[in-house]
Amino acid sequence: MSRPNKQRRTAWPDRPTKQAGQRSEPRTRRFGSALWVVSIVTLVVGTLVVLAMAEEDTTLVERDPALVAAGEELYIESCAACHGVDLMGSATGPPFLVPTYAPNHHGDEAFQRAVVGGVQPHHWNFGPMLPVDGLSRDDVSKIVAYVRSTQEAEGIFLDPTH
Repeated sequence: MSRPNKQRRTAWPDRPTKQAGQRSEPRTRRFGSALWVVSIVTLVVGTLVVLAMAEEDTTLVERDPALVAAGEELYIESCAACHGVDLMGSATGPPFLVPTYAPNHHGDEAFQRAVVGGVQPHHWNFGPMLPVDGLSRDDVSKIVAYVRSTQEAEGIFLDPTH
């Protein structure tokens, strides 16, 4: 059994000695230090993940020029009346050269669903988009290739709000 007032020797003579049974640091200090380390590690890893995603999402995708050209023709025939020949919208439809239509906000499949089932307005006040007859999934994929290549040429890769 140890005596309560007996002092323990320390390995460092310049450090104050502690009483028997005393902890060297309060528990809350040790817990706070561990929490701080975990927070810093989480922040660093999260930042690296976001930077990697941003770099990945801003990489130009090589597209077959013939596919993009076919998509442009289909776009002009089926989409330009509402979305503008220059993809900048019109009085009846929204523009595609804005971050709202970047791949991380409206993915390629959103275009497919819009053509097949139409879209209720959720970003703009143009009224609902009706389904577009006469376009196959392949046709819409070509249109999307044209839209994405034009967005990339304009520097639109991400919607920063998403």
